[in-house]
Amino acid sequence: MTDLAALGEDIKTALGGAVTGVAMARGELTIDVAAADIVKAMAHLRDGQDFKILVDLCGVDWPQRAKRFDVVYHLLSLTKNVRIRIKARVGEGESIPSIISLYPAAGWFERETFDMYGVAFAEHPDMRRILTDYGFSGYPLRKDFPLTGYVELRYDDELKRVVYQPVQLVQEFRDFDFMSPWEGAPHILPGDEKAAMAPGATSGDPGKKP
Repeated sequence: MTDLAALGEDIKTALGGAVTGVAMARGELTIDVAAADIVKAMAHLRDGQDFKILVDLCGVDWPQRAKRFDVVYHLLSLTKNVRIRIKARVGEGESIPSIISLYPAAGWFERETFDMYGVAFAEHPDMRRILTDYGFSGYPLRKDFPLTGYVELRYDDELKRVVYQPVQLVQEFRDFDFMSPWEGAPHILPGDEKAAMAPGATSGDPGKKP
């Protein structure tokens, strides 16, 4: 079995300033790489360290950081029988070079990361959304993306495409108060007033109306 800690030091020595950090945690090796040097780093890992397989590429959002996004790559070496993680930090509105020239499988992964987080990949031949519908606004996996709203989408058979429209509710009445379900309703819910009618109920019963 390859010594991951030693492998991390070898990679750091080979790539020099392109590597901004090396960490071992829970038996896994993570290499932090400057975004501008990602192609150089991945070329070394593929050709110099025999990591021929790109397993995954995704994003992570850290809104409190100046460079709020991590672009995370997972590589596999069959000859070494190990996996490693590569991370690069990217700021909002910045781009990172595409690695399609090295790993063609990155094409759809990069489009998904763009679609979900808004991180663009320079030199990508087809930088379009891949999962959301036509004309979608925003990036769903950002932590500041709203979880509730007043619109829904559906497929319009006449227009032959997905469209947005106001939410259509089957209930006669419904209020959107956006209250957290963990806070609890400040009012008596329908049906709860019956608790005050239970035998032995007093004014101190929590279910009794004020």
